[in-house]
Amino acid sequence: MSPTPAKPHAFDATADNFEAEVLERSLQVPVLIDFWAEWCGPCKTVGPILEKLAAEYNGAFVLAKIDVDREQQLAGAFQIRSIPTIILVKGGQPVDGFPGALPEGQLREFLAGHGIVPAEAAPEEPEAEAAPADPHAEVQRLRGEAEAAPDNDGLKLDLAVALLATGATDEASRLLDALPANLATDDRALRARAALGFAALLGDAPQAAALEAAIAADPGDLRARHLLGARHMVEGRHEAALEQFMEMLRRDRGFEDGLPRKALIEAFRVIDDAALVSRFRRQMSSLLLS
Repeated sequence: MSPTPAKPHAFDATADNFEAEVLERSLQVPVLIDFWAEWCGPCKTVGPILEKLAAEYNGAFVLAKIDVDREQQLAGAFQIRSIPTIILVKGGQPVDGFPGALPEGQLREFLAGHGIVPAEAAPEEPEAEAAPADPHAEVQRLRGEAEAAPDNDGLKLDLAVALLATGATDEASRLLDALPANLATDDRALRARAALGFAALLGDAPQAAALEAAIAADPGDLRARHLLGARHMVEGRHEAALEQFMEMLRRDRGFEDGLPRKALIEAFRVIDDAALVSRFRRQMSSLLLS
């Protein structure tokens, strides 16, 4: 059977994209997993209903469809005994589920029981203006606009992001700390926080040459690898940073309560290069599922 056609709120989950598209994504929005197979009659009944609900709920949850014949590793990891089986993932963890094909009314009740209700369609956003080539000029522009409109918290967030591009982490941090709750969880604010987190690690950290020498002497020095990766992140050497964090994951995924995986996820939030992030997400998923 051909892969499920792309839909706004439903997708095919695989071992390659499971970590990023299901577990990590569930930190932001509930993910409903539909374990199914081509030969399964009840699956062909409940599958279209779930896709219809995913579209109707307009992003209140996303539907991850897993073909158990194609993705036996994932089916085994969830100990799937019969299909269809539906599992709800929130906050990176499975929280509820059931086997069998429930009617639409009971599916709605199941979602409502977890606080999932249809979301209104988001208004179309205007096209973003191209950012000025000079980050310092952008800071000056936004500083003037923020001073002229002191109650505009959105401008303060814009200024904090611009300040980070110039290395002014202290002022950026103060602006982020002062944001109201609705903006503190904005994607840009979360990205800025992640970038600040890497910068904060380097207060008393050795320079890159010293860290590289420590790693050469002891390749298993994961603390040095973490600091070197953070230094690469701050300096914009994103691929070099991801390589250090990935090597940490290869050597000891449980190091300091899962620090290698956390460092990778924080780096993914900061890096704009979608192709680079996608490549390392696949590597991370392969390691975690092996």
